[in-house]
This record gives sequence, structure tokens and C-alpha cells, in this order.
Amino acid sequence: MLWRCVLWMLYPRDSPKAPFGGDSEAMAELVVREVLQIRQLCGCGLLGVGIWLSVSQGNFATFSPSFPSLSAANLVIAIGTVIMVTGFLGCLGAIKENKCLLLSFFIVLLIILLAELILVILFFVYMDKVSESAKKDLKEGMKLYNSENNIGLKNAWNIIQAEMKCCGVNDYTDWYPVLGENIVPDRCCMENSQDCGRNSTESLWKTGCYEKVMSWFDDNKHVLGSIGMCILIMQILGMAFSMTLFQQIHRTGKKYDA
Repeated sequence: MLWRCVLWMLYPRDSPKAPFGGDSEAMAELVVREVLQIRQLCGCGLLGVGIWLSVSQGNFATFSPSFPSLSAANLVIAIGTVIMVTGFLGCLGAIKENKCLLLSFFIVLLIILLAELILVILFFVYMDKVSESAKKDLKEGMKLYNSENNIGLKNAWNIIQAEMKCCGVNDYTDWYPVLGENIVPDRCCMENSQDCGRNSTESLWKTGCYEKVMSWFDDNKHVLGSIGMCILIMQILGMAFSMTLFQQIHRTGKKYDA
């Protein structure tokens, strides 16, 4: 598909070498369909991963008691569903040459794009407040560590402390009000063993997990920025191609099918 797009841009529209005979409508329809099919596949993949996480890990990564539904599984399922539904909407509009569906797809993508930009701006403007609120909420969530109905939260803390080599939110002393004086989860130990977290302060990870996670984001900001730019470009391309096809259908006077 990519080589056809390049040839279509290089050759004059009346050139016999131009794909589709230089037909811009056919080219636009092809691009829209290919892009949206890729988008749908990505959405289906994310939805599958989210369902797998939900089934296999339960409430994995539900750190916050204020937002109990904000788990890794639910977040991936929500993102996958939105991508799949919007992709299906645009793909169906391209196949049926339905102006109403194409316009709806454009408007939905525009709303999502604006919402993303607003959230990013608000996050950077209120970064300090968000950081303090997150720390406070995480500490509240730690109180549910040993409760029977929050196995997912316990697993999440154990995994992140073992993988990130950290302990607590700010440091290991965050666990004292929860588990007792000089007691931390065994996953806080540099060398994990049964009951190694009891009355031990020397062989523990001293750095808090919040600082570790922020350091990880800082170390990988270029990769995360690149991923964000790719998502942004895909959204803009989807909007541009859908509107191009919309205009082509409008100029040819085609009526959309109900």
C-alpha cells in the first residue's frame, strides 16, 4: 500500500504509470481502508490483552482506592474498545462510501484528539498537585495490602517492588503504619526470602517506588514521546484521509447508503 501512495504522489494524475489511473478518490479510499484496518487490528489486540489480564490477573495493578476500576486490565480494555469501534466506524464509512459515517468518524477522532491535548496541558499545569494527590492516594491504598478482597493490589505492590527494586511510596517506612514497626513486605528485601522483611532495615531497598517510577519515565521519555507522536500522527492521518474521501464523494455527488 505504501509504494502505491508514493507512486501516486510522484506521477502526474494523467500518467499511465500512476496507480488507479491517477484516480484520487480510489487512492484516498484505499489509504483510508488500509489505515483503519490497521487501527482495528490494534484495537482488537489491545482488547484481547485487556481481557487476558482481567481473567488471569484479576484486579492487577489496582493501586488506588479512590479509583478501584482503574486497573491495568480495565484501562487496556477501554482503550482497545475505543480504537476498535472508531476504526470500524471509519472503515465501514470508507467501504460503503457513506458520508455520514466518515463525518462521524472525523468528529469522534477530533473529540478524542482535543480531549488528549486538554488532559496533557492540565497534567503539566497541575503536575505538583497531581503528584501529591497520587502519593497520598497510593499511601491510602497501602492500607488495603493485607485485606482479603484486594489480592490484586497486594500482587501489584509485590511485583512493582520486586521489579523496580523499591519499597513503599516515598521509602520503606511507609509500610510501618500498615504492617507494624520495622515490618515491610518480603519483596522489599534485596535478597528475597520468607519473613525477610521483619525487623530488617539494612538489606531493604531504600528508594520509594514513586521516585523509581518517575525515574523510569524520565529515562524513557524519548521512547514514550516517540510513541505519543506516532499515535498523534495516526490520528491526524485518519482525520485527513477520512475528510479527503468525504470531499471526493461529495464532489462526485454520490449519495450515501443508509
